[in-house]
Parts: sequence; structure tokens; C-alpha cells
Amino acid sequence: MTRDRRVDLLLLGVAVVWGSSYLAAKVLLDVAGVLPLLALRYAGAAVALAVVVAVTRARLGREELRCGVLLGLSQAAILALETYGVAGTSATNAGLLISLTILLTPGFEGIVRRSWLPPAFFAAALVAVVGVALLVGGGGFRVPNHGDLLVLAAAVVRAAHVTAIGRVTRTRDLDLRGLTFVQTALGAVLFTVLDPGGVSRAVAHASPGQWAGIAYLALGCSVFAFLAQSWAVRRTSAARASLLLGTEPLFAVLVGVVLGGELLGPLGALGAVLILAGTAWGQRVERLARVRTAVPEPPPGPHPVVAADGPRPTTGRA
Repeated sequence: MTRDRRVDLLLLGVAVVWGSSYLAAKVLLDVAGVLPLLALRYAGAAVALAVVVAVTRARLGREELRCGVLLGLSQAAILALETYGVAGTSATNAGLLISLTILLTPGFEGIVRRSWLPPAFFAAALVAVVGVALLVGGGGFRVPNHGDLLVLAAAVVRAAHVTAIGRVTRTRDLDLRGLTFVQTALGAVLFTVLDPGGVSRAVAHASPGQWAGIAYLALGCSVFAFLAQSWAVRRTSAARASLLLGTEPLFAVLVGVVLGGELLGPLGALGAVLILAGTAWGQRVERLARVRTAVPEPPPGPHPVVAADGPRPTTGRA
């Protein structure tokens, strides 16, 4: 298996766990509010990563702390904006607006690198966005409300975050385990401080099943997804990573249909096909563009990453 294929599969894995997290988060939000849920998710991830850092003797130096704080704040902002936004809007608008990340990321990356992908890439991304619109909303769209604006803000921050991860991890000698631990520890402290009472009540009243759901979000969405995303973006372009992560709504619907008993109509099925087609087309355009411009692939980092092959500890993503 080629390195490009491994990177693509890992990013698709992130999209799968993030997509499946919508159902888990929806159930858990009925018991705990947004801030307590995010605090417990981050806390669980921080504990797991602390063990990884200690056992593998991962480096936790000044660069990991500095970059981890920056990326941790942006990651926390994404999850907070997204979770509050989804609570205030329809699935149609939320899915369509968050998918704009796959168009925004190439824009950010083009500004940073002072180079642009061919127009065909943006056409492929647009096909995927149309697919998302059909998949999650049957083609409907209404006047944006405050929830829509929060989800749109989350898409903007996510595009900047993905671009920043690519730039930071390719230009600095960072241990991704230590970097991700800093991000999760920061999120745990931040969301706990914002609602300590809510966190205490959630801890006191959570059932075993709810704790299992929190563990799933913490170990899958945070530990696996954050490490995998950082490792993969280091080895590909932010635009390509964003396009693959943009398949997340497809997996969200699949989980809803299989586990949640939701129905997928003809327009939804057409949307799923368009997402797959747009993603495959965009991958090919981006790969050929890299070959034509003779941009060398970034070498693998000097520090191994446990998440790709080790224990897999999955929202939007919340």
C-alpha cells in the first residue's frame, strides 16, 4: 500500500469516527450541557494521552507547549461553535455550512503558500458541497439564523485549523503525541472552568452507558482523530485532507440510518454519490497538481505516532 493510500485511509477513518459522533453527542446532550460534555470528553482524552506520553516517553518541550496551546484553542473553538450551532439550527443547514470547509481550506492554504490549485479542484469541491446539501437536507435551505452563523464560523475556524496543522507540523520538529496532549489538556481545563457546576452534576448523574458514550467521544474523536489528523496532514496537503474529512456528513447519515433508524430518500442517495464523486475527483486533481509543480513530499517526522497503528482510543465532532 502506497503512503498516499495510507494517509487517505487514515483521514477517512477520522471522517468515520467524527460522523458517528453526531448520534452519540445528541444522546449525551440530553443529560449534560454543551460545556460539561466537552469538558468530560477533553478530560478523558487528556488522561489517555498522558498515559501514552509517559509510556512512550514522548517529548513535551517548549515547541509542543507553544504550538499545542495555539492549536488547542482553535480546536476547542471549532467544537464549541459547532455544538452550539447544531443545537440552534436544522441538520440541513448545519451539514451544508460545515461542508464549506472543503472550499475554505484551499483558500487559506493558497494564501499561506501563495499558490493556487487548478479550477477543477474547486469544481470538485463544489460537487461535494452540493452532495452534502442533498444528503442532509433533501435540497432545502432557509434563511440563516444564529445557529447557522455559528456553524459557518466553525467551518471558517476548521479550515484555518487544518491549514495551521499542516504548516506547523511540516515546518517544526514536533512530537505529535506531546502536541496533542497539550491540546486536550487545555480543552479540559478551559471547558471545566467555564461551567464547573455543570461538570460536577454530569459526573454525579451519568449512567454507565453515558460514561461509555463519553469515553467513545474522548478516545475516538479526540485521541485517535486529533493524532491521526496531525500525522496525516503532515504527509499531504491541507486541501486534500480537508476534502477527505469533508466526507464526514456521509458517514453521519450512514450511522443514522443503520443505528438510528433514519431513512435515506432518493435525494439523499444522490447526495451520497456526489460526495464520493467530488472527493475522488478532487483527490486526483490535487495529486496531479502536486506532481506538475514538483513539490517534494514532506518527509515523515522523526517521532513515531501511536494512534495510526496502536490502540485506538470519535464531533464534529461533537
